[in-house]
Amino acid sequence: MSLSIRNQLPGTVTAVHPGEVMATVKIRLDGGQDLTAAITLEAVNQLALAAGTAVRALVKSTEVSLATGRVDGLSIRNQLTGTITGLVTGGVMASVKVSMDGGELTAVITKEAATDLGLFVGSDVVALIKATEVSLATA
Repeated sequence: MSLSIRNQLPGTVTAVHPGEVMATVKIRLDGGQDLTAAITLEAVNQLALAAGTAVRALVKSTEVSLATGRVDGLSIRNQLTGTITGLVTGGVMASVKVSMDGGELTAVITKEAATDLGLFVGSDVVALIKATEVSLATA
């Protein structure tokens, strides 16, 4: 199966915390950074997720926000550090490629945001991703 989701980050489940309907799944990405996914308990069971399960974390590029440094006092759990390796700016939007240990992310943000943040190839950024925007796939 091919997907249009560009961000497919390999990792391993480190913990599953089930609730009544949803569960949080903690993942150690291959590059060593941690990621949290909030998915349905039904999906956890269907995928047979447990500590040690190899997964791919899937995130649409439009669901990745960028900051120029770590952000405190924020409900977004996932803050992945990296360096910009590609920046394409259009009339309204910008596509930003971020290299991080173990992979690469693409964020699509407004051109205005890219300009306001002073983004350039080589600058360090933090990718912000809500746990509810992370989907999981198994091999």
